[in-house]
Amino acid sequence: MNKLFLIPLAFMLSCSTVKTTQNTTQGSEQLLKDVEVLASDAYEGRKTGTKGAEMARTYLTGRLKELGLQPYPGKSNYEQSFEVKGRNGATAVEGKNLIAYIPGKTENVIVISAHYDHVGIIKNEIYNGADDNASGAAALLQFAKYFAKNKPNNTLIFALFDAEEMGLQGAKAFVANPPVALDKIKLNINMDMISHNDKQELYAVGTFKYPQLKPFLVTTNPNLKLLLGHDDPKLGSDDWTNQSDQGAFNAKNIPFIYFGVEDHKDYHRATDEYQNINKTFFVDAANA
Repeated sequence: MNKLFLIPLAFMLSCSTVKTTQNTTQGSEQLLKDVEVLASDAYEGRKTGTKGAEMARTYLTGRLKELGLQPYPGKSNYEQSFEVKGRNGATAVEGKNLIAYIPGKTENVIVISAHYDHVGIIKNEIYNGADDNASGAAALLQFAKYFAKNKPNNTLIFALFDAEEMGLQGAKAFVANPPVALDKIKLNINMDMISHNDKQELYAVGTFKYPQLKPFLVTTNPNLKLLLGHDDPKLGSDDWTNQSDQGAFNAKNIPFIYFGVEDHKDYHRATDEYQNINKTFFVDAANA
């Protein structure tokens, strides 16, 4: 694991040791495989309440177990069920977050999150959502692998949220019924769309409201441009503060960092396919 995310995470999560000599080639193969699997046609776009979403949960559950992560204490499995309210009178369906954790040495908690749902099938076309957000889910697994081997001082919750595409409902259900008291959660690190940018630009959002986080957001990777912004309320629709799952934490005044890219030509289109992500950029971002 190189530097982009590791520097802020190592400091804020207070790892007892930081190793920057990890073999990223092997890790990258699994990272890309996770995106390829989740964004395959078999998963039918992973829309909340569908067979494809269930298949995605089965795959992600298997990966969490493979990495040795446990359900939160007192829970028999990773799943956190909640009712997803339909839009325009649509029938409600059941959503399911996946919540795993790595215990730390303190009661402070950091939630690392990514949503795994997408928009499903529209007009007989499968919207596979490779960048949005199989990429974030795969990166979360990469982080879980690292911290399973490098125990942090702070407890880490790894939250794979459902129903982000239906109004952040999975994240809202989490903060409404958290496995730990909200005042123990000191930070949310959210990843949504981190694999598709031809300019090698990755945004870190959140320092406008939480400027104390700015010193930790640095990179020594010359292949990446880490940019701060998209979090000033004056920007209107270009303010990303509440446009992904970090918004649910922000509503509870929990500091957050959101990593993501600008919208691109494949955003919320059937062309958001595994073969169209920028694999070099993604590996740099997720391994950084």
